[in-house]
Order: sequence, then structure tokens, then C-alpha cells
Amino acid sequence: MANILLVEDDTTFAAILENFLRKKGFDVAVTYSVKSGIEALKNHTFHLILLDYRLGDGIGLDVMDAVRAEGKMIPSIIMTSFNDVRTAVKAMRQGVFDYITKPVNPDELLMVVNEALEGKSAEREGAGSRVRAKDTTGADREFVEGTSAAARKLHEYIALVAPTDMSVLIRGESGTGKEYVAHSIHRMSKRADKPFVSIDCGTLSKELASSELFGHIKGSFTGALNDKTGQFIEASGGTLFLDEIGNLSYDVQVKLLRALQEKMIQPVGANKTISVDVRVIAATNEDLLGSGKFREDLYHRINEFEIIVPSLRDRRGDFQQFADFFVQKANEELGRNVERLSDDVKEIFKAYDWPGNLRELKNVIKRMVLLSPGPVAEASALPEEMVFAIKNPDNAEPAPSADNPDLRLHSEAHERKLILDVLQKAKYNKSKAAQMLNIDRKTLYNKMEKYGIE
Repeated sequence: MANILLVEDDTTFAAILENFLRKKGFDVAVTYSVKSGIEALKNHTFHLILLDYRLGDGIGLDVMDAVRAEGKMIPSIIMTSFNDVRTAVKAMRQGVFDYITKPVNPDELLMVVNEALEGKSAEREGAGSRVRAKDTTGADREFVEGTSAAARKLHEYIALVAPTDMSVLIRGESGTGKEYVAHSIHRMSKRADKPFVSIDCGTLSKELASSELFGHIKGSFTGALNDKTGQFIEASGGTLFLDEIGNLSYDVQVKLLRALQEKMIQPVGANKTISVDVRVIAATNEDLLGSGKFREDLYHRINEFEIIVPSLRDRRGDFQQFADFFVQKANEELGRNVERLSDDVKEIFKAYDWPGNLRELKNVIKRMVLLSPGPVAEASALPEEMVFAIKNPDNAEPAPSADNPDLRLHSEAHERKLILDVLQKAKYNKSKAAQMLNIDRKTLYNKMEKYGIE
């Protein structure tokens, strides 16, 4: 039975989620702030963290930072309003497994929770990192290649650099499929029969990054109870993929530069060096040199050949192929039989700007297939805010109304106005206002204080 930590400052909504998850067989511990969530993590073991993005004393990512600082790897799911999707997408490079938009659909939540728990058991345990040894057969493919001009150029570059031993830097927005590109390079290289090892640098704490990459010997630091083989050794003869390399600390960058220049590594606490034969492919969604945090000499070492992965907005010619592929995968995984998308859905997809790129498209389609019992996926199975944003481009979401005051259905962007409207309608009777807002009185007081409402 999985233990879930729920961090949510809306006590009513937290109670609803807790009750739902308990009925599904999970053990749930509920906290209402960043501080109490971090405290719970120190005292108990959890298999999954379910986080509200905006909390009274910070954001959900503050909890994730504490997890990473402790060297733990616990999958987490961020719950956020539609307006914060772009932020949630960026958060995924900091170790967040997935995000889900509010209002939360119970079936969707259960699906994402189970996927996160299954993903954890399928991954190799690494101290503070997401490390996976991939197969070399291509069976792990998550995306189709596409036939647009942008797709052809991308795969021409992959085919050109793959047979060489050059270090490759892959640049692109979050969710564009950079790991798929790295895996394609490996699969088409002379190293294809050797390991492909992927490290998400966004999940590595400064203290444990050296150990993960280069290994350590027993007793070299507190908690080093046994010798550890680093991922450079694990990838021996094959390819080491460093995703979001810009998150590595300066000290680790120095060691990585030496490893690439000399083809030698030194495990933490060891006196001797070990020769390594590894091809390094790195990926980032930021301007490494412009950030001011990345060594220029290391940048040029990893950037012997650069591949830029286009965003989904720039691959409209491939969109239908991607959509069909994800519908097929979702049908197989969820036991559905969606044959096509309605015209309304196609129009919404065409107008939407897809800040989360292919990852967001995959998630939206999977949710839509889950909520579509018949052969045609209708717009009603899409997030309401997505539909509204397309039909009302000048207003990102429905305006709150005292006639439909359930506070859980509105994002924080409109909470203050909604609370003021309902208080006025309730003649400033706080108990009545809390009841109309479908929250308890304590939550109303907390939100009034948060928004400076007297």
C-alpha cells in the first residue's frame, strides 16, 4: 500500500482528496503548508507527494527542494490552475513527475497517481537522481518522427552526427522530446549495443551529484555505507545522457570537464582515477552561457555539435501525426476505443499554443481519451479552462461569479474578487460566506488574511 503526502492549504479540498484516495486504498497524510510538509518528510516515509502549487507560505517546489536536499527520490505531482501550466511544465525539469490542472478530475488524478507510483518502481533507485538504463531496441520510443520540413531537418542532423563520437548538445523547450533525440542518436551510433544511461540533473542535489556521476567509496561522506559505482562507469562503452545539464553546480562542472578532457574520473573519496569510454550527450532548455552559471570551457566541450529541437508550435505540419499516435497509445493503455477527434477539438488544438509541447499534448490527449466512453473525443473531455481560453483569448479563464461561488473551481487569480463578492452578498457574515464558497471558516480567514481583506 502506497503512502501519499498531500500538501494543500485548502482544508475542504484537502479533505475531499484525502477521502477519495483512502477509498482507493492509499494511506494519506495531509499537511497544509510548505513548512509542515517538509517536517512530515523528515519523520515519515512516503512513496508519492501530491502538492498544491501555490501555498500560504511558499510554493510546492519548495517542498521538492527539501526532498532533493535530503538526497531522496520521491515522485511528486503538482496541482495547479490552468494559468500556471507554463510554470508547472518548467517545474518538471526540477524533478516533478507530472502536473494536473484544477478543478481536479478524480479519474484523471487516479490515473496520474498510479502512473507516478508505477514509474517509481520501474526506475532504478538512485540517491537523489532519476537514473534509467534504457534498452537499445527502440521499443522505448515515445514520439513519431513527423514529416514536416522541421522534422526532416531534425532527423537529418541526428543521422549525420550519430555515427561519430562527437559530444552533442540538444537544446529545446521543456516537453519537446530531447531525451528521444538523444536515444535516437545512441540507437543509430556504433555504441548501440552498449548501455544508454540517462540522468536528470534537475533532481541531483549539489552534495550527491558527484557521487551519482563518478561514484564514491565507502565512508567518504556521511551516509556512504558502501562503495558506489557512478553512472560514467554504468554507461561504459555506451552513451551518458545528461538532461538539464545547466542545473549542475560549479564544482561538479569542473569535475565533468576533467572527465571529458582526460577520459578519466575519480570517485568521491578515492585516491586513484579510473579511465572511462563514454559518449556524452547533454540537453538544456535554457541559454547556458547567458545564464552566467555555466562554465564556458565546459560549454564548448559538450557542444561539439548542436541540435535544436523545434517546439510543437513550429511543427504544425506534424501535429495530426502526433495526435493520432498519442490517441492510439492512450487507447491501448486505458482500454478505450477513441477513433477520432471531433471538429471542435481539432479547432481548439489548432488555436492553442501548447507551452508544454509534446509532453502537454500527450497528457491532454490521455485525459481526453480517459473521459471519452465512445469513439469520438468531444471538447467536453478537455480542461474547461483550455476551451474557454481559446474561445475568449482576451480573458484567460471564466470570471468568478457569486452566483457560482464554489471557490475550488476558480484559480487564485480571481479568488480575491470572488471572496469580496460573496462576502458582500452574505452581508459580511463570514460563516455564511464560507458555506457559500464551499470552504470552512478557517480557510476563509486564512485567505482573507492572505489577500489583505479586512
